[in-house]
Amino acid sequence: MTLARLASVDMAGDRPFPPRVSSFTRPFWDALADGRLTTTRCEACGLPGFPPRPVCRACWSRAMRWEALAPGGTLYSFTRVHVVPGAFAADAPYAIGIVDLHSGPRLMCRLVGEVETRHLDGPVEMVVLRYRDGPLFGARPVAVAPIAPGR
Repeated sequence: MTLARLASVDMAGDRPFPPRVSSFTRPFWDALADGRLTTTRCEACGLPGFPPRPVCRACWSRAMRWEALAPGGTLYSFTRVHVVPGAFAADAPYAIGIVDLHSGPRLMCRLVGEVETRHLDGPVEMVVLRYRDGPLFGARPVAVAPIAPGR
């Protein structure tokens, strides 16, 4: 399955807490830099894992494969963070949310754009947050056309 590239959002400065990139996580970060969100899936039981992991959390198999994730999901929950560590001071307040991806995994990420309670249970699209020193992933609500009266 070939998936469309994720939209990107330019962010100011460097990532507040850059990730540790290992030989195992390198494929994830390289794919994200290329506009694709990926994870691992267990070849023994079929369970996807997020974040990507070398061992299945359900059956402990080490037979894991990389796969692309669909760029859409549903906003399950979110909160707005006002009191932050110093590294995030320039971004406060900001929203983080829990997203149920259409591909299966549930993940937590930064939310960008306008995020309000009316967006709960609504569609979101995953995006690449492009910082000066590398990418992170995030999500933003998708605008849905209003339903015409009488329908």
